[in-house]
Amino acid sequence: MQHVRDAVLSLFRVVVGLLFACHGAASLFGVLGGPHGGVPVRVGEWPSWWAAVIELVGGGLVMMGLGTRPAAFVCSGAMAYAYFTVHQPKELFPLVNGGELAAMFSWSFLLLALFGGGPWALDALIARRVRPAKTVTVRAPVAPNAGHTGSA
Repeated sequence: MQHVRDAVLSLFRVVVGLLFACHGAASLFGVLGGPHGGVPVRVGEWPSWWAAVIELVGGGLVMMGLGTRPAAFVCSGAMAYAYFTVHQPKELFPLVNGGELAAMFSWSFLLLALFGGGPWALDALIARRVRPAKTVTVRAPVAPNAGHTGSA
């Protein structure tokens, strides 16, 4: 059952990261159907451009599993900020205020920040290569009075 859990966590990370990166690419470059407003955001425009950069870069890092925990934490915070500054002032519930994606992404990234990227993440691969091999040191037993010569 552990293998299934590990596989699902890794696949979840890839899907969530890919979808988030696609949002960033759409907002920055007008690809994949373009941003919701129809026009790519202007460079440096607060907060839209910065959010799109976090979406593209953070989503890409999470998708690859590279720096998963910090990247997911930043992405979660960005979506929480988006929810509470853009959506929540309109109405309380996400279904009414249009904040379902922001809420879902925020909680999904928080889960990844807490649990990590799974065994198929680049983080895990790097850790396996860097981790020194476990070696067992065997020492010869020492006699209780070893080295003691002479009589008392």
